[in-house]
Amino acid sequence: MVQLDLQSFILRARVLKLYRQALKVAQRAPVHVRGELKQTVRHEMEKNRDCDDKQKIRYLISEGLERIKGLDEMLDMQGH
Repeated sequence: MVQLDLQSFILRARVLKLYRQALKVAQRAPVHVRGELKQTVRHEMEKNRDCDDKQKIRYLISEGLERIKGLDEMLDMQGH
């Protein structure tokens, strides 16, 4: 098992929290797009799985949070 320093451990926890939040918001989407949305979320996470640049990870987390917020607001406006 790889030993993580505290900063890496915290970033990993934030990434996992982001992933759970994204899946939770995707669950609110209409049934006909839900699967594709979850697949997109997973693809985005997998695409950056091997990133070890902490600054880039922080940027990706903030970008992800903005995208989740936008999707959540859009779903609210559509009544989902």
